[in-house]
Amino acid sequence: MQIYEELQARGLIAQVSNEEEVRETINGGKATFYIGYDCTADSLTAGHFMTLALMKRLQMAGNRPIALIGGGTTLIGDPSGRTDMRPMLTRKDIDHNAACFKKQMERFIEFGEGKAQMLNNADWLLELNYVDLLREVGSCFSVNNMLRADCYKQRMEKGLSFLEFNYMIMQSYDFYHMFQHCGCNMQCGGNDQWSNMLGGTELIRRKLGKDAHVLTITLLTDSQGNKMGKTAGNAVWLDPNKTSPFDFYQYWRNVEDADVIKCIRMLTFLPLEEVEEMSHWEGSQLNKAKEILAYQLTEMVHGEEEAKKAQEGAQALFSTGSNTANMPTTQLTEADLTEGSITILDLLVKAGLASSKGEGRRLVQQGGVSVNEEKITDIAATFSEAQLKEGVVIKKGKKVFHKVIL
Repeated sequence: MQIYEELQARGLIAQVSNEEEVRETINGGKATFYIGYDCTADSLTAGHFMTLALMKRLQMAGNRPIALIGGGTTLIGDPSGRTDMRPMLTRKDIDHNAACFKKQMERFIEFGEGKAQMLNNADWLLELNYVDLLREVGSCFSVNNMLRADCYKQRMEKGLSFLEFNYMIMQSYDFYHMFQHCGCNMQCGGNDQWSNMLGGTELIRRKLGKDAHVLTITLLTDSQGNKMGKTAGNAVWLDPNKTSPFDFYQYWRNVEDADVIKCIRMLTFLPLEEVEEMSHWEGSQLNKAKEILAYQLTEMVHGEEEAKKAQEGAQALFSTGSNTANMPTTQLTEADLTEGSITILDLLVKAGLASSKGEGRRLVQQGGVSVNEEKITDIAATFSEAQLKEGVVIKKGKKVFHKVIL
């Protein structure tokens, strides 16, 4: 099976601009393609998995990836999928986030001469003269068509800033620039980016001629990707300092039964024949499938050693309820205590299980907190220095375990 057919079989492709050309190009290893990542945080999330895996799959088939860091477009902010404007970041913040992205991407993509390259659109976007840009590409965009695009349409009721309105032009210019200077002939991304990406294709053809050979693939990441990578309203990060390997493993171990085979098919590199066999699994066999999914993805992100530790820790915890060796742990000092004890609300905040005492109060009142297997119902509950020296295990909801020790 060639790569295009494999992408179809894995259920990854949402839309393509010209199926026959796309098939011929990527099956022949003739694509130099880009995927863009705006630097809105200092870590990629599990929601980025589909595009990271796509870059890896296409590179393995002989195609050349460009990982485009959005150092310039992040200054504007993508309105796609947003109900309000993104927070404005400084250049310093964006540069820091871009450096973090690069380190994480290197686990998936092989960079180097003749291999993948990493570019930053700040290198060309920030050098543009606004009036010159308007004269060069402004006439290629119809405001009427732009307002019909999904990325803008959903923002019209609450208000779309003129700053964000420029995002499509900036993203389109990226493809135009890389087509001319880097030989980039294909763009890939989430299905929610379709209108933005078509803007780039149209710009190239209007500026350089209708015969310009440019292609577009979008993946099913608008709904599935947004669903992936979030738990209890919080992102699941690839940075181990933000989401521990144990919590990362646990997130995938606890996906819904209905989603586990879909996730294995889309996100792992297991042979499709093996995945097809798993698709017939039922009942307790789905728990085995979830363990396979969790291990495969944790190994990709954090390495074999951390994946094994996370798997062994999870299995020991759920089989005996007492083995906490590989559980995420927060260490407190006596300075964290008040008169030799700490309240449950402070404990939740210190452990990073609640962002504030208010959130912690809601968790307790809703019955979502247990300590050492005993449900906590009193928001004034306290834990002594002696208890903390032995270590306490906090359970948040059904999926999150955390150890706290003095």
